[in-house]
Amino acid sequence: MDWKKFKNWKTAVLFYIFLSNIGFISSTTNPKKGEPKIEMSHNSEKATFGGGCFWCMEAVFNRVNGVVKVESGYAGGKTKDPTYREVCSGETGHAEVIQIEFQPDQISYEELLEIFWQAHDPTTINRQGADVGTQYRSIIFAYDDHQKIIADSSKKLWDNKGVYKNPIITEIIRISEFYSAEPYHQDYFKYNNSAGYCRLVISPKIKKLQEKNIIKKNNGD
Repeated sequence: MDWKKFKNWKTAVLFYIFLSNIGFISSTTNPKKGEPKIEMSHNSEKATFGGGCFWCMEAVFNRVNGVVKVESGYAGGKTKDPTYREVCSGETGHAEVIQIEFQPDQISYEELLEIFWQAHDPTTINRQGADVGTQYRSIIFAYDDHQKIIADSSKKLWDNKGVYKNPIITEIIRISEFYSAEPYHQDYFKYNNSAGYCRLVISPKIKKLQEKNIIKKNNGD
């Protein structure tokens, strides 16, 4: 665009605004030096799973291609805005869960479920290993009828595979509310990988899934 032909600068400015409004000129703002570039995920969807301690599940799904974000939280109970201590009491009805934001053009909901079944034991009632209580139950929260149909079908498929000695008891229901867990629970393994629980429980699980090429290997693993 040759702006020199506009002798009146006010006319030039008004013409520029007009072109911007009709989309002829696109405006982009570059981040300042040292600031991360923020890209919005317009094509992302959500999935919410409960498979024992949310520290474990979060660490697993943070290593999955196509996953944009994983957030630890609580769902499935009656208490509003529960605290970790309240959930651990077993009286809220909430399960420890992770809310996954993923890009369906990179990974499908069905593929996330494939990882979910292999990331925990879906045959034990209200427990995962030494973690015992209703808050550790195996559960899938569907965001719509389509997700529920897929989850029900995937559960039957894995039950028929005979991978587990006992039947899969995972509950599949529609989600009503997701409550984010306290900040210190987010990315727990990333910032506390030398802690006892992380070394004895989470690290071996991640290594096992990586050896099977179920999840990718992150730098530092």
